[in-house]
Amino acid sequence: MIEKDPPVNVLGSPLTACSTGDPVTGFFRDGHCNTCTQDQGSHTVCALMTAEFLAYSKYVGNDLSTPRPEYGFAGLKPGDQWCLCAARFLQAHDEGCAPQVRLSATHARALDIVPLHVLKEHSDT
Repeated sequence: MIEKDPPVNVLGSPLTACSTGDPVTGFFRDGHCNTCTQDQGSHTVCALMTAEFLAYSKYVGNDLSTPRPEYGFAGLKPGDQWCLCAARFLQAHDEGCAPQVRLSATHARALDIVPLHVLKEHSDT
């Protein structure tokens, strides 16, 4: 059995849900940006999708907007919230197209890759 890391956000509080809509987000598909040692991509940043970010992600090889019914994935659209890989978020930040993030739903392990001041720069609160 895979053991989740403690559900703590980047502010040191209990991790809140990122999104439980369709498709359900998170490494564990539980609506939270929970993580564990097996989560090699560190799907820990709760982000609000924008058209600009979705286009960027597709451009760099991770198409999040095209439906993939064979995987039960309806595709994301602007306004959806999704647990992003921390490194992809940082890459988008460096390129000037990072989406907004929900700090309360961003797992503390994101801080292994993304500095807190960068996350706060893109905070929706």
